[in-house]
Amino acid sequence: MPYKDKEIEKIYWSIGEVAASLGVSISMIRFWEAGLEILKPKRNKKGDRFYKKDDVERIKMIYHLTKEKGYTLKGAKQKILAEGVEKVDAQFQTAETLKKIKEFLTQLRNEL
Repeated sequence: MPYKDKEIEKIYWSIGEVAASLGVSISMIRFWEAGLEILKPKRNKKGDRFYKKDDVERIKMIYHLTKEKGYTLKGAKQKILAEGVEKVDAQFQTAETLKKIKEFLTQLRNEL
C-alpha cells in the first residue's frame, strides 16, 4: 500500500489571501468588518488580522449578498439580523452547492 502524504490544511488566512481569493480589495474586507459585527478575526500584537475557516465562510457569504445578490452593506446587515446568521448561511451554502452542480453538469455536457 503506497504512502499518501496527508494534505495540510491551513488554520489561519491573512486578509490579503482572503481578498485575493475573492478578487476584492483589502479595504473592502475591512469595510465589511467595520459594518458587520459577525466578523471578528483574530489579531496579533501588531494588529494584523488572521481569519479562521468560519470567518472566511462568513466573508464569502457577505460577498455573495453584496456582489452577487446586489444588497448594500446596510441591506445585508438587515437581512442577517432579520433572518439570523444561520439561516442566511444555509441559503448561501445551498447557492454554492448549486453552483458546483451546475459547473459539473456543464463540464459533463461539454465532454459528451
